[in-house]
Amino acid sequence: MQARLIRGVLLAGLCLSPLASASAESAYDAGTRVFRLDGGDVTYAFKVDGQGLLQSVYWGARLANGDPVDSPAIKGLSGFDVAANVVPQEHAGWGGGLFAEAALKIAFPDGNRDLVLVYAAHRLERDGVTVQLRDISRPVNVTLRYTIDRDTGIVGRSATIVNGTAGDIRVDQAMSGTYVLPVGRDYQLNFLTGRWGAEWTRQQRPVSAGATVLESRRGSTGSENNPFFAISRAGATTEADGPVWFGALAWSGSHRITVDQDVAGRVRVTGGYNPFDFAYRLGAGEKLETPIFYAGHTGRGMGEASRLFHRFQRDTILPHAADKAPALRKILYNSWEATEFKVDEAGQVALAGKAAKIGVERFVMDDGWFGARNNDKAGLGDWTVNRQKFPNGLKPLISRVNALGMEFGLWVEPEMVNADSDLYRAHPDWVIAFDGRPRTEGRNQMVLNLAKPEVRDHLLKVLDELLTTNRIAFLKWDYNRNWSEPGWLGAAPADQQRIWVDYVRNLYGILAELRRRHPGVEIESCSGGGGRVDLGIMGLTDQVWASDNTDPVDRLLIQDGFTQAYAPGTMMAWVTDSPNWLNKRSTPLSFRFLSAMQGGLGIGTNLNHWVAEDFATASTYVAAYKRIRATVQRGDLYRLVRPTPGDVESTTLYVAADKSQAALFTLVQGTHRLDPRTPIRLQGLDPAARYRIERMDGAALPEGVPAVASGAYWMGRGLDVPLRGDFQGAGFILTRGS
Repeated sequence: MQARLIRGVLLAGLCLSPLASASAESAYDAGTRVFRLDGGDVTYAFKVDGQGLLQSVYWGARLANGDPVDSPAIKGLSGFDVAANVVPQEHAGWGGGLFAEAALKIAFPDGNRDLVLVYAAHRLERDGVTVQLRDISRPVNVTLRYTIDRDTGIVGRSATIVNGTAGDIRVDQAMSGTYVLPVGRDYQLNFLTGRWGAEWTRQQRPVSAGATVLESRRGSTGSENNPFFAISRAGATTEADGPVWFGALAWSGSHRITVDQDVAGRVRVTGGYNPFDFAYRLGAGEKLETPIFYAGHTGRGMGEASRLFHRFQRDTILPHAADKAPALRKILYNSWEATEFKVDEAGQVALAGKAAKIGVERFVMDDGWFGARNNDKAGLGDWTVNRQKFPNGLKPLISRVNALGMEFGLWVEPEMVNADSDLYRAHPDWVIAFDGRPRTEGRNQMVLNLAKPEVRDHLLKVLDELLTTNRIAFLKWDYNRNWSEPGWLGAAPADQQRIWVDYVRNLYGILAELRRRHPGVEIESCSGGGGRVDLGIMGLTDQVWASDNTDPVDRLLIQDGFTQAYAPGTMMAWVTDSPNWLNKRSTPLSFRFLSAMQGGLGIGTNLNHWVAEDFATASTYVAAYKRIRATVQRGDLYRLVRPTPGDVESTTLYVAADKSQAALFTLVQGTHRLDPRTPIRLQGLDPAARYRIERMDGAALPEGVPAVASGAYWMGRGLDVPLRGDFQGAGFILTRGS
């Protein structure tokens, strides 16, 4: 047995115990033809079956070294379902009798559309394995790349399709791969849906025969269906316990994840490019790479699934500088609510002075500073400073902001153009449109076609000049509409639909090059709120905007859904005016801060309307946030009470990785009668350590709550926080060893 086993060890000299939390390895057993990947507490295995198909074998809790990992040969069920349809293939070509979701569908010039992919070769690598598949008769080759993270056990999968023929082929469907779960009848699919102003709504439905399709046809990620899934087991999985299989697609364009129970009872999850309106011509020797489809497993509930995914994102996905942890999000002020398009140097300087007094670290000027931008009908595309508003350019304003001890940031929307702009008048063929058809506008704007090299190069040039000539530390990169009439003016008919891929690839290229040229500049991904949040864009930006809805009650629901999938340290949340502009709800300033402090803290209110009491309250909470910022942004999140629509109540706990600090937030939309509140029992602390507790606002502790107690006390006995009235909340800081 040992003579047949080939291993690739990811960490030299590390003892690979069965459940080592910081180890991973890849292995291939030539006798059984089984590949095995181990990382964290997870084992992922697949094999080459007797027909040469790549078959899923196991995905779940980590097995001990030496445990047998194999599965019996799978045969067809009947003449209606031959083996190709019943075998749970890792990456199935559409052909050979396949009716399940295909990973790859190709059309050849002679009309043949049959594709059967079989094993050709493999190579064990430091962090996984690469497997070569080929069609049974034609020179179409697919390279599958598997990785596994040594800490979290999260698997990454992608595919590269290479046209080895002498002519063109057309790719009609290209998915990153299929994940297969063990046979079961009690699976529940958890996913995130929404719309503008109501993003990140948690959904759950049983997994059964008949596919659930999570997709975007919008050209970008979209709020309607985020490319994230989590599959739990009914009656067995809770927030704190039970099995969860979860994952997300690293792609910022049109996507599709299909979840289905096949005819043999296995659940298959297939994700990649959305095949809707998709056709990608590959010339001889050309290749097409799919996005990476990440997925993980835990046996410790939905909360642990989130914490594992958050950790993976912080350590692996988010931009890092010189192998350091991602930078902590600075507290920012954004001037939009105060001035909207009516920006000028004097007004921005006055706001900056007020922001600095409460401890803000980054001042961001929003829309209206460029071109003929006095409203949303003109100026987009003309990224030159409006000299009527800023006669001497941006440098005097930036100097004043810097002198106040703050960095300067700027709002941009580079991918868009107004018809009333110099850029559109010069280049009407640069937008996404069909020749001779209407050009639908959303928010009075059209989408520039970044798939065109000349558009890509122009945007890179103007943004590079903006950053080179001004001391800008931050860009709020907005994107305020989705595609319509998705044509590529000037492209050959056979290449028109490459726009779905090439646009996003060029967007990634612009962001990557800007980061290379200006490594000190941080970027926020914004799309009318949470319309472009995914692991693809997060690999090139530092933070994301979860929603334009800043009402603190709605935000508790939005943030709960967001953190199911994505790390709180990436999520910007603002304190804005009351009544809130979107739903006219009035809430106390302290409640708004406690809601917004659960991610990256921002302030967007009109400071010109504040009184002395408001500045004092803000200063208190800003100072508290600076104390807990690292814990909130880099710690482990425990959702102790998850909010539900209607009468919202939320309790969240953030615990530092070394358990030295914890931050507790508890908020209620309203209280009723004299109903007692359940004691808040914390999680994740060191039970033997002593923790001092204090309120974030500096007020006295609730009656009966000790100033110091053990971690075991806080997790076992907990604390009583009596809240009475509407929009009430409290925040607490626990510090070990004090």
